[in-house]
Amino acid sequence: MCGITGVINIVSKEPLNVIVQRMNLAIAHRGPDADGIFFENNIALGHRRLSIIDTSDAGNQPFYSSDQNIVVVFNGEIYNYLELKQELAQEYQFKTSSDTEVIIAAYLKWGEKCVEHFIGMFAIAIFDKIENKTIIFRDRLGIKPIYFFHKENGIAFASEIRSLMASKLFEPKISKKGFIQYLKYQTVHTPNTILDGVQMLKPGHFIVANNDGIAIQKYWSLEEQCLDSTQMEREEVKRNVREILESAVEMRMRSDVPFGAFLSGGIDSSIIVGLMAKKSAHQVKTFSITFNEEEYDEGKYSRLIAEKYNTDHTEIKLSAGDFLNLVPDAINAMDHPSGDGPNTYVVSKVTKEKGVKMTLSGLGGDELFAGYDVFKRLHALDQKKWLASTPKAIRGAVGSAVMWMKPNVAGEKISELLKSSELKLDPAYKLSRQVWMDKSIGKMIKKFDAKNQYDFPFEELEPEENGVISYVSKREMSSYMMDVLLRDSDQMSMAHALEIRVPFIDHRLVEFILKQNDAVKFPHSPKELLVDACSDVIPREIVDRKKMGFTFPWAIWMKNELKPYAEEGLDALCKLDFINGDQVKVYWQEFLNGSQMITWSRMWPLVVLGHWMKKNGIGQ
Repeated sequence: MCGITGVINIVSKEPLNVIVQRMNLAIAHRGPDADGIFFENNIALGHRRLSIIDTSDAGNQPFYSSDQNIVVVFNGEIYNYLELKQELAQEYQFKTSSDTEVIIAAYLKWGEKCVEHFIGMFAIAIFDKIENKTIIFRDRLGIKPIYFFHKENGIAFASEIRSLMASKLFEPKISKKGFIQYLKYQTVHTPNTILDGVQMLKPGHFIVANNDGIAIQKYWSLEEQCLDSTQMEREEVKRNVREILESAVEMRMRSDVPFGAFLSGGIDSSIIVGLMAKKSAHQVKTFSITFNEEEYDEGKYSRLIAEKYNTDHTEIKLSAGDFLNLVPDAINAMDHPSGDGPNTYVVSKVTKEKGVKMTLSGLGGDELFAGYDVFKRLHALDQKKWLASTPKAIRGAVGSAVMWMKPNVAGEKISELLKSSELKLDPAYKLSRQVWMDKSIGKMIKKFDAKNQYDFPFEELEPEENGVISYVSKREMSSYMMDVLLRDSDQMSMAHALEIRVPFIDHRLVEFILKQNDAVKFPHSPKELLVDACSDVIPREIVDRKKMGFTFPWAIWMKNELKPYAEEGLDALCKLDFINGDQVKVYWQEFLNGSQMITWSRMWPLVVLGHWMKKNGIGQ
């Protein structure tokens, strides 16, 4: 796990290596173990290293082929590097035990198609001197980020948006389109970002940059994963799930440094720890945050798993107040604004302080195995297609009645859905993830045009026959998981130079699960298919427990301890020229007065963005 930077074919008064050195410095937290730059003519590539595999200096980057014609900077891990190394050994003489050298050998054999052979999480830049081109790859599911902007025929890229800002090659300005997406979904969806002109490379895509400019190509697509026409028996599906997941866990345990696992005591993290224990010859290290307050504490469940598998278990005991005190630090560490993230910041901080550089996480289990309520809700909606034939006027009247009887956020969303012209799954899904509704956004944004859709940057996707669960999985993985959970995991863990690995987001497992029909994977009980596939790993006490997660009293904090901090953030936000600051203050007062419509989850993303702007000197 590291950080990468680069500037290609951009005319500047400063030498490109000076610019890249400044970009490297801005992400020094990602890689405290080594710093390197390649510079030649009109290209400079930079790297900050967090050494996990082959910790010797031989694994430092930029990494060069033996003839010096191929240069690589790389963030992430290629988990199947040992298998690839064995396959490539007859044609390439390896000098190190690093996975980076395997990338060079694979590129020399397969060219741009090398990426199709990788199992891992990665952002890779390869400069080919002979072809005079640079290829920038992002992994299939967007686990590792790559931000970029292009200027004429040139491009600058980096693992973090703050690194791009440090280049000083452009003036950072808030994107109105990105801001409206942020209001709607507490994040900005790929390929957009919060900054005008700055993009994020889509998962499963790569950039080719040369003297003619840049071109973006696709090598894998989540949306194109579809249902298999031939249905497997459920027992065969379970066997495959178990085999692929075991392989995913085993590969992600490859490390030359101390590692462990986050253990919340939920289904996903418990299964990961159980499989780790079965695959490891050593005692597994596990880390859990526990709380003095019983209503937040999941300690008894994590202890149950730790005792079952005799892990080297560390409980980091906090109070809600301890967590509260770390919130400003978490926001300050944020690279791209998000309505979430402090939880990951806290657990990463305390885990790294225990001497661990890498950890496994259960992230992705909910999205892949239907762990959220939205899966069942949309499946039920799909069974009620007859509602679409009801005249819109009648549905509108029912929607108004719902809003009158249930004047809160949930009622507002049901009302919006009933009033929509079509009762399709795409509008229903978007509403499920929407934070602010268009009507409220229109009051906050000057010259807001609701017809100009600031929406998910995806083509409309309706489910294949009998495939509502797969449909929701695709939507969750390509929006909430990628642009909230994975982005937050990367930026909050790397703020402490901690690598997080996510076995559930192995593309082999994703491809397999998405091909199975709803009859096989409908969650009659919590994540039923996953639990059945791992029934010998996870005790029923974990499966049957009430799902908790972090449920801190954010509304109370924002009205008391965090009130000055929140108002400082909102004041900074209101300085944007397209914001109606008076309306933002009206909403804030309604929140303070206890409005059921203006909840803490609607106001908090605004507070975060304001502080992010202030920290980065944007719009001030």
